[in-house]
Amino acid sequence: MDTQRLEHLIRFYSILDGLEHSIGGPHKLADCSGRMNWPSRGVYFFREASELRSDSGRGPRVVRVGTHALRTGGRTKLWTRLSQHKGQVASGGGNHRGSIFRLIVGAALIRRDGLIFPTWGNGSTAESFVRSGEVALERQVSRLIGDMPFLWVPIGDEPGPKSRRGYIERNAIALLSNYNKPPLDPPSQEWLGRHCEREQVSESVRDRVMKSGLWNSDYVDAAYDPAFLNELGAFVSAIGRVS
Repeated sequence: MDTQRLEHLIRFYSILDGLEHSIGGPHKLADCSGRMNWPSRGVYFFREASELRSDSGRGPRVVRVGTHALRTGGRTKLWTRLSQHKGQVASGGGNHRGSIFRLIVGAALIRRDGLIFPTWGNGSTAESFVRSGEVALERQVSRLIGDMPFLWVPIGDEPGPKSRRGYIERNAIALLSNYNKPPLDPPSQEWLGRHCEREQVSESVRDRVMKSGLWNSDYVDAAYDPAFLNELGAFVSAIGRVS
């Protein structure tokens, strides 16, 4: 067992406990809307109630970390990105071509349940008749993601390559990831991500989701900088001072 990484995971989850208290969370995406008082920018952490930590303590483990607007001049707001993962309220569906999170969850459902959706993941856009044929699966994805508890930490830096949001995101993913490492807080045998092996998802993405135990593919094979925990803790502590 990597005792140093375990110590860092324990500290990471301790910081998230403070974050949960600060934002009155966790929240479920299905219960959220743009009318809530969202910060313009931030980093979010999704968990699954059925995916429990086994090494770093008690409670659900983080299964996805994300942020937005990392390119210089990027204008995407936090809620805009979260709403892309949530999907459309009116139809219950969504657009997996605009959310890699939705794409890989849907691909895992296809594999696990033996579903037939040959257009899933094809192209960056699709005509209306193609999208209408995917609505049933999009709805399943919306229900699953919408039921995942999540937290967010406000980090209002400007978009760009030196974004602290990007720094927090990639280091949190690298810390949580079990990709080619002795596993800590491994996914359960029933975790849907173990079925992420459908041809609609590239081989590299399939491999990274299944081996990392995360609904992430970027940064799962990276080394992490433990100093990011200091920054994350400072951003969480700042919530109380601002409010």
